Amino acid sequence: MTAKKKSAPKKVSVKVPNAAALVAELKKSGSPQYKAGMSARFGIVTKAPVYGVAVGALRAIAKRTGYDHALAEDLWASGIHDARMLATMIDDPADVTPAQMERWVKDMDNWALVDTACFHYWDQTPHAFAKIEKWSKAKDEFVKRAAFALLASCAVHRRGTDAQFLRGLELIEREANDPRNFVKKANNWALRGIGGKTSPKLRAAARALAEQLANSDDATERWNGKDAMRAFAKGGK
Repeated sequence: MTAKKKSAPKKVSVKVPNAAALVAELKKSGSPQYKAGMSARFGIVTKAPVYGVAVGALRAIAKRTGYDHALAEDLWASGIHDARMLATMIDDPADVTPAQMERWVKDMDNWALVDTACFHYWDQTPHAFAKIEKWSKAKDEFVKRAAFALLASCAVHRRGTDAQFLRGLELIEREANDPRNFVKKANNWALRGIGGKTSPKLRAAARALAEQLANSDDATERWNGKDAMRAFAKGGK
């Protein structure tokens, strides 16, 4: 009796996502109501095209897609706000370069994009503190916000040395009088982050700075210090 020949295993085609397909999916998933609420409720204002895809939906797509640096770059190049938000969620921190960070930050014109990039993965790169130093002197409001949002993210996630965070406190003090809304709030976030999520030495230094700022003659510095002190008193970040 002749043995039956085994059939070759069937080839399974794996569909690799591409930017055009994802952008089409984002367009289909967008909500006019959510888009309207981005500005009215959350203060997210951008000159870029917006579909109005909720953050939860973006995270679900990112989870399904996985890390893909080239795909993230393609999504960013689309210029669409929702696609750029998704790009920050799927880009691989290991593949990020200083030049890329410079390109991307110059395109950012709203706090949501800045904060998502900083909090989601830029704080995991070895370039974070060099960018904090550089961007803290920027004239552009959102580039400067990126400096302090990145510093806050590093503090909250405990990524950095005492020396790096002490330098961060010096930058916070130097720039604490910038009255622009998106800068002062990020500056305050960084102060609260260092004062609530780091070593005892750093927490003491952050709280001393908050008290100093709270007694300043400058209104912005005073707001910054008092708000941080309230957060520290509640045990929050």
